[in-house]
Amino acid sequence: MLELRRAEPSASLWREREAYADRLLFHTPPWLRFVAEAQRAEPVLATVHDGAATVGHFTGLITKRFGLRILGSPMAGWTTSYLGFNLLPGVSRHAALAALPAFAFGQLGCAHLEVRDRFATPGDLDGLGMRWADAPTAVIDLSPSEDQLFGAMASACRRNIRKASRSGVIIEEAHEDPTFADDFYDQLRDVFAKQNLVPTYSIDRVRQLIRNLEPSGRILLLRARDPEGRCIATAVLPWYHRTMYFWGGASYRPDQHLRPNEALIWHALRWARERGVTEFDFVGGNSYKEKYGTTEVPVPWARHSRSPLVAGLRDAAKEAFALRQRTLARFTRSGPADDGRPATRASRSI
Repeated sequence: MLELRRAEPSASLWREREAYADRLLFHTPPWLRFVAEAQRAEPVLATVHDGAATVGHFTGLITKRFGLRILGSPMAGWTTSYLGFNLLPGVSRHAALAALPAFAFGQLGCAHLEVRDRFATPGDLDGLGMRWADAPTAVIDLSPSEDQLFGAMASACRRNIRKASRSGVIIEEAHEDPTFADDFYDQLRDVFAKQNLVPTYSIDRVRQLIRNLEPSGRILLLRARDPEGRCIATAVLPWYHRTMYFWGGASYRPDQHLRPNEALIWHALRWARERGVTEFDFVGGNSYKEKYGTTEVPVPWARHSRSPLVAGLRDAAKEAFALRQRTLARFTRSGPADDGRPATRASRSI
């Protein structure tokens, strides 16, 4: 049986964690600072032990809801794709997940936990008594040549990339640009408005992400500009180790005929590949992503509560949030946009 023991952050601990082949951006100090700031949460680091030997690490954060301590690794709504474990080769993720409730409910005093581990499978949850839902993602293997990557895309996608180039769409990288978050969020509001919704987070979330990741150089911010120089689309792409992630993207609907979305993704794929990144993760699976030549990867999102009452509170909170979003959307549609102009419609994120 494995055991989790809470560990205090230190330079030596971070160095040890960086040696694991399954490490992700979401396990790093800049990302944890971002989530802690955005969610007012307390980071939790733990070592995984098999007897006297350290065989892995766990990453999560503690937040409070209804006065109860909750361990998220991560929680839905944190705009954080995965957390979970880093384990040495051959160490069972089933055994690590089996040890997690005792750590969460015992050492940490939490009433509820959630975990989405990028390398866990549904089989790793067998017999653990956890509720889980399939949360697949779509990835692109960047190890083939650039020509092979382009050829693996649907023919319509390739035509759109060529059309963007012929139409004069320019992709530019933003660096230390305080206006980027404003451009992205204005387009994001239009993305949600198309579905009669409002964004699930504020512009502060975008600013917090950029502020925490930009100093480490682990985020690519892209703009697409039309021939007149107007920003018509944006993309936010954190990256680390072997993977780049599609955190978010948006564009104005009247400019969709210029095909800026496909141009942004194609630029990001080549940029990442040139820097030794071997995987592009769209962070979720949707049919529109298939045109880029993606492969679907199943990733379970598991949760476990100390009691049925707590599980019910969690479900109620989810429904309350959905109701709040619908109410805010109705309120927003009843009046003008923040700047007094009617809201511009836009496409869904890339």
